[in-house]
Amino acid sequence: MTVDSSENTYGFGTQAIHAGAPIDPTTGAVIEPISLSTTFGQLEPAKPLGIYEYSRSANPNRDNFEAAVAALEKAKYALALSSGSATTALVIQSLPVNSHIVSSGDVYGGTYRYFTKVANTHGVAATFVPDLVADLKANLKENTRLVWLETPSNPTLKVTDIAKVAEILKEHEFNTGIKPLLVVDNTFLSPYVSNPLSHGADVVVHSVTKYINGHSDVVMGVLATNSDDLHEQFRFLQNAIGSIPSPFDSWLAHRGLKTLHLRVRQAATSAQAIAEYLSKSDKVIAVNYPGLKSHLNHDVVVKQHRDALGGGMISFRIKGGADAASAFTSSTKLFTLAESLGGIESLIEVPAVMTHGGIPRAEREANGVYDDLIRVSVGIEDTEDLLQDIEQALNAASA
Repeated sequence: MTVDSSENTYGFGTQAIHAGAPIDPTTGAVIEPISLSTTFGQLEPAKPLGIYEYSRSANPNRDNFEAAVAALEKAKYALALSSGSATTALVIQSLPVNSHIVSSGDVYGGTYRYFTKVANTHGVAATFVPDLVADLKANLKENTRLVWLETPSNPTLKVTDIAKVAEILKEHEFNTGIKPLLVVDNTFLSPYVSNPLSHGADVVVHSVTKYINGHSDVVMGVLATNSDDLHEQFRFLQNAIGSIPSPFDSWLAHRGLKTLHLRVRQAATSAQAIAEYLSKSDKVIAVNYPGLKSHLNHDVVVKQHRDALGGGMISFRIKGGADAASAFTSSTKLFTLAESLGGIESLIEVPAVMTHGGIPRAEREANGVYDDLIRVSVGIEDTEDLLQDIEQALNAASA
């Protein structure tokens, strides 16, 4: 069965399983075959036998995966790319030379690196602000063409009201005639918890490597939009640049996507329990988790997140500084000390020296990324086992 991405009559789980997943008309296979061919035969010059010509331009596995993501993000279009970073690059390369970007300050280290060390080399400048709702208006310029938003942010889990940012940009358009694009990185939540396009975003991006694939065996990215013009522009750039995923990776990511709702809900359930435990510990300075009612902007979480779920990501500051953070992350038995997130297995890291190590200390600390901050990606193991692992690692670090 194929579920059209424009249909909203089916529940999320049904769409996750059936969208972009037609039964093979020749064999009757319920799971799509992997199409590894790089090129496709033609009846006569410029008249392909089917709809495909060359696999850089389009491939059956990539098309099916894109259809599934579009359905789950409530989008008209989706484009899969070779990585989350390639997705960021594609969006920024769509901007004119001498464009200006406004970004939330607390963003993934790779995004910061691209904005400050790559985008600037082809005439795109970036301004980082602590709070997009409070600080955006004052930082918009005549040449601002894009606003980049992570919610929750990486790694301090700050939550931003997407609709309020969209409203500020509409007002800017009314006054200047130019509306900057609002791009939301939805990697931390996945389409199951939040759909930014429904709150006013123009483009939503993901590192598919994380929750969408969910099994730590694929590096991919994807973007989604409802704009015909943006889709046409992005599709041209995707083909011209060639930053595409392989058919096998597309197939794997599509397979992972089918269980997204089950994985994310389990991870969020465990994350909620762990965050509540950490918030009561005398060994912890502060906990960042959107599911806690004490979280700043929890009212936005209730509005923007499915069932007010906090997601599977937590960060917290441990007493004892960098040494305690190192001891804690080296003492866990189920949480693997490693970068990345969103897989079935639980991961843990120290952003200041790992994922965000390339950001100058003063700048990262201004955004809450201290040496004692620990980032946790909660997997789908049994909740009680994960809680016990956290408890014993806290005791080891304090000792």
